[in-house]
Amino acid sequence: MAPGDDRDPPRVTAVGAAAVDEWYAVSNLPEPDGGAYASEVETAPGGVGANVAAGLDRLGREVGLVSRVGDDEYGDLARSWLAETGVDGSRVSVGDDPTTRSVILSAPDGERAIVTAGESFRELRLDPATLDSIVASEVVFLTAYTPDRVARAVLDRVLEMGEPDRPALVFDLSGPVEELAGRGTEPETVHGYLHRADLFVAGGVAAPAYFGGREAAVDRLRAVRDASVGPAVLTHGADGMTAIVDGEATRIDAFDVDVVDTTGAGDAFLAGLIDRWLLADGRAAGRGSAEERSRDALVDAVRFAAAVAAINCTERFTQTGLPTREEVESFLAARGVELR
Repeated sequence: MAPGDDRDPPRVTAVGAAAVDEWYAVSNLPEPDGGAYASEVETAPGGVGANVAAGLDRLGREVGLVSRVGDDEYGDLARSWLAETGVDGSRVSVGDDPTTRSVILSAPDGERAIVTAGESFRELRLDPATLDSIVASEVVFLTAYTPDRVARAVLDRVLEMGEPDRPALVFDLSGPVEELAGRGTEPETVHGYLHRADLFVAGGVAAPAYFGGREAAVDRLRAVRDASVGPAVLTHGADGMTAIVDGEATRIDAFDVDVVDTTGAGDAFLAGLIDRWLLADGRAAGRGSAEERSRDALVDAVRFAAAVAAINCTERFTQTGLPTREEVESFLAARGVELR
């Protein structure tokens, strides 16, 4: 911590946008030159960083958010929504740029298209006290939408630290390369997280775009994410997930639920994965070799996270649909899923 800053760091720090989602319930996702009709229009809290932080808070974890909003009505909304959670928002700064916000077109089957605007999070910069607070946490989460200078600063600082003092780094490759260009984390920095993050997660659109295809992504991660680095997880939406640990890949099915809205399901998944993999006590306990325990623990963590995401899909909007730990446990028990 920097001199004069007596705030204790939270157990988990998420670095990501606190945004406003403008949600349109549309008749269909329009094709190029096509159209759609919106029967409902609503406003809700969003942003990957705020969603993951709120998800961890709902699961009972101590979590803080590092972000930036604009000095406008959207920024006021984002901060007021955050204040209604248990997330520590003391590191959310306010600037002159328009608050990051997304227009979300949600079709009747729950699928959606998203367009994001606003420069507030893109202009995030870290002062020394904030950087010190981030790396003093037990776990640090970053999304690929994090500005490159911020992502590089966090990675460089963590790599300078002695092994016992380092936080666990979680990196989410949350957007394709062309969407991140000039806005988020650049490929060279993503490469650094690919080889050095303790947990690397990539979505069904981002992974093929970065690695050159789904199978290429699995092959690359199997080669890179060995026992000396840490696991990786690929998400494929309704097609399930692939867990990669010690160079081996395991497919895991998604849960079948009545989908209302898939917006933020990936963020809910991340919250569940961080909770179960990095924060749960005794996660690697059990019989068998260390490799078997590690693999079983990761598969259990993915199943737990998949339950969090599935429940989230049964409600409108991301943060209002985030479940408590008791709700996740009841969901799993009702389906006869026992985690080790």
